[in-house]
Amino acid sequence: MSDAMKNRIKLLRTERDWSQAELGGRIGVSRQAVIAIEAGKHDPSLALSFRIARVFGLTIEEIFDDGEQANG
Repeated sequence: MSDAMKNRIKLLRTERDWSQAELGGRIGVSRQAVIAIEAGKHDPSLALSFRIARVFGLTIEEIFDDGEQANG
Protein backbone atom coordinates (compact mmCIF):
# COMPACT_ATOMS: atom_id res chain seq x y z
CA MET A 1 0.00 0.00 0.00
CA SER A 2 1.24 3.47 -0.89
CA ASP A 3 1.89 6.16 1.70
CA ALA A 4 0.87 8.85 -0.78
CA MET A 5 -2.13 11.00 0.05
CA LYS A 6 -5.42 10.46 -1.71
CA ASN A 7 -6.60 13.45 -3.68
CA ARG A 8 -9.50 14.72 -5.77
CA ILE A 9 -7.38 16.32 -8.50
CA LYS A 10 -8.53 14.10 -11.37
CA LEU A 11 -12.20 14.64 -10.47
CA LEU A 12 -11.75 18.40 -10.13
CA ARG A 13 -9.77 18.59 -13.38
CA THR A 14 -12.31 16.59 -15.39
CA GLU A 15 -15.21 18.64 -13.96
CA ARG A 16 -13.51 21.68 -15.53
CA ASP A 17 -12.75 19.81 -18.77
CA TRP A 18 -9.01 20.47 -18.40
CA SER A 19 -6.45 18.08 -19.83
CA GLN A 20 -3.56 16.93 -17.66
CA ALA A 21 -1.29 19.13 -19.76
CA GLU A 22 -3.56 22.15 -19.24
CA LEU A 23 -3.62 21.67 -15.47
CA GLY A 24 0.14 21.23 -15.51
CA GLY A 25 0.51 24.53 -17.34
CA ARG A 26 -1.74 26.28 -14.84
CA ILE A 27 0.27 25.04 -11.85
CA GLY A 28 3.73 25.07 -13.43
CA VAL A 29 4.50 21.35 -13.73
CA SER A 30 4.68 18.79 -16.54
CA ARG A 31 1.81 16.60 -17.66
CA GLN A 32 3.79 13.64 -16.30
CA ALA A 33 3.88 15.28 -12.86
CA VAL A 34 0.09 15.74 -12.94
CA ILE A 35 -0.30 12.05 -13.87
CA ALA A 36 1.90 10.97 -10.95
CA ILE A 37 0.08 13.20 -8.45
CA GLU A 38 -3.36 12.09 -9.65
CA ALA A 39 -2.32 8.44 -9.39
CA GLY A 40 -1.03 8.94 -5.85
CA LYS A 41 2.51 8.03 -6.91
CA HIS A 42 3.88 11.44 -5.91
CA ASP A 43 2.91 13.84 -3.14
CA PRO A 44 3.30 17.46 -4.24
CA SER A 45 5.38 19.90 -2.22
CA LEU A 46 3.55 22.29 0.07
CA ALA A 47 4.12 25.15 -2.38
CA LEU A 48 2.69 23.08 -5.25
CA SER A 49 -0.24 22.00 -3.07
CA PHE A 50 -1.08 25.67 -2.51
CA ARG A 51 -0.89 26.33 -6.28
CA ILE A 52 -3.19 23.37 -6.94
CA ALA A 53 -5.67 24.56 -4.30
CA ARG A 54 -5.58 28.10 -5.68
CA VAL A 55 -6.25 27.04 -9.28
CA PHE A 56 -9.33 25.09 -8.14
CA GLY A 57 -10.46 27.78 -5.67
CA LEU A 58 -10.43 25.31 -2.78
CA THR A 59 -8.42 24.68 0.37
CA ILE A 60 -5.66 22.09 0.46
CA GLU A 61 -7.79 20.01 2.86
CA GLU A 62 -10.65 19.97 0.34
CA ILE A 63 -8.36 18.42 -2.28
CA PHE A 64 -6.00 16.16 -0.33
CA ASP A 65 -6.80 13.49 2.26
CA ASP A 66 -3.88 12.30 4.37
CA GLY A 67 -6.01 9.54 5.88
CA GLU A 68 -6.17 11.11 9.31
CA GLN A 69 -9.55 12.11 10.70
CA ALA A 70 -9.85 15.09 13.02
CA ASN A 71 -11.38 14.08 16.33
CA GLY A 72 -13.77 16.54 17.78
